[in-house]
Amino acid sequence: MKKVFATLILLCLLLAGCESLRFAPSEPQKQNAWLHNRTAAIAAQTARAEESSEKLRNLAQLSELQSRAFTSYYGLPKEFPQAETAGDLLAHSQLAETALAESTERPDVFQLADSVFELAIGISALLGGVYGTRAVRFLKQARTKSQALQEIIAGNELFKKQNTEAVQAFKTAQKDQSLQTRQIVAQLKT
Repeated sequence: MKKVFATLILLCLLLAGCESLRFAPSEPQKQNAWLHNRTAAIAAQTARAEESSEKLRNLAQLSELQSRAFTSYYGLPKEFPQAETAGDLLAHSQLAETALAESTERPDVFQLADSVFELAIGISALLGGVYGTRAVRFLKQARTKSQALQEIIAGNELFKKQNTEAVQAFKTAQKDQSLQTRQIVAQLKT
């Protein structure tokens, strides 16, 4: 019964995927969020000073308010870049590109799964007893299977890259997989 329960939990984690998991904001991301707030503030000031349309002034003011949420979410940077003038802000385009690149990074599914297995093994070992020992054995076996799956997927991807003429035959051979298996493999590949 416990094996079934643990397997269901692991399956749910695999099916849910790691798309919602992200790394904590980095220093460049925090600096970029703060610079965005400064950019929006200076844009709002400039729109008012240049007596632009009321619509543009309102949009710039709204942008400044919205950017405060980003800064609050990311947190303040340790070092504040120079951002007193529009020229100062325009000089930080490379920081914006770095922050954008970092924002697309996600944890590796297999590293995350291995960490979860390690944590679960540690907790099970602390609990001890017969059930703790069985849980440790089961989790170690599940971790080994996860590592095997990782190796299989990596090997399949390497095969498809090296043998482009066989890709269609490879896909045809895999077409009888269940929908569940396809979803798990697709999520593990991304």
